Amino acid sequence: MPSSLAPASDLVLCLAGPTAAGKSASTLALAERWPLEIVNVDSATIYRGMDIGTAKPSRDEQARVPQHLLDILDPVQSYSAAEFRTDALRLIGEIRARGRIPLLAGGTMMYYKALRDGLDDLPQADPALRAELEARAARLGWPALHAELAALDPATAARLAPNDSQRIQRALEICQLSGQPMSALLQRAHRKPDDDANRYLTISLEPSDRAALHARIEQRFDAMLRQGLIDEVRRLHARPDLHPGLPSVRCVGYRQMWAHLDGEIDLDTAREQGIAATRQLAKRQITWLRAQPERVIVDCLAPDAVARTIDAVAAALAA
Repeated sequence: MPSSLAPASDLVLCLAGPTAAGKSASTLALAERWPLEIVNVDSATIYRGMDIGTAKPSRDEQARVPQHLLDILDPVQSYSAAEFRTDALRLIGEIRARGRIPLLAGGTMMYYKALRDGLDDLPQADPALRAELEARAARLGWPALHAELAALDPATAARLAPNDSQRIQRALEICQLSGQPMSALLQRAHRKPDDDANRYLTISLEPSDRAALHARIEQRFDAMLRQGLIDEVRRLHARPDLHPGLPSVRCVGYRQMWAHLDGEIDLDTAREQGIAATRQLAKRQITWLRAQPERVIVDCLAPDAVARTIDAVAAALAA
């Protein structure tokens, strides 16, 4: 029976962690104890028809606890951090109005940052310029564009991998549109906007052993393949309006299977690259979390990780 204990009116609980940390199991356990509604903080589960590769909550799991921001877009569409922020703030208010507790859960750290810190004063996306950059990358390769970025904005280039196409594209776009390096604009960005009076408490599921998390990631990726990941991507691949430049197709796991279906790599290579990309994603997620000074850490590899998560939430709600 869910507890009637409610948090302070301005407290927002966040359950964050790297991929394969066990966020879904903890979320469902929390929903059995408190009257929660989940706001998914995930840039992949927003897409319809992308279920297996995103580890989207099953229909049974969705029936057990109300969940928001799932299946809200077609894969041909895009969704910005600004749109997430607007939607999340609206949902937090609506959930509280129903007398329930909002719990943000997921691993898209850019969304957490946009919500908690506000949005940077950066130029909006320019579809024509993006198409031009993608065309140049197709001819020259993303490492060549990364080298161009290093000349324009060395601070940003230094933290990006040479094949990090999405971020290189955005950084070059900002340089060309604003005439200034993205790093300089970010330094001047303000924090905590006036339209968000919430307090955010992050419960962070982090691994005590990185190798053990890597093993989990490999096991989960193989499970996705057994569940039909290739067929799921094949259905997307058959659509003439979808292509590798879209954010949906660039999602980890999908872009590697897409390359396989394009005949660029064999299945074993796609699997290896998918696992490696997922591990790199987890590394970035952990690095971001460890930079957050105010978080409650739960070892996601501990046998009692779910129980520890429940205890952390209970302490937060009782404070």
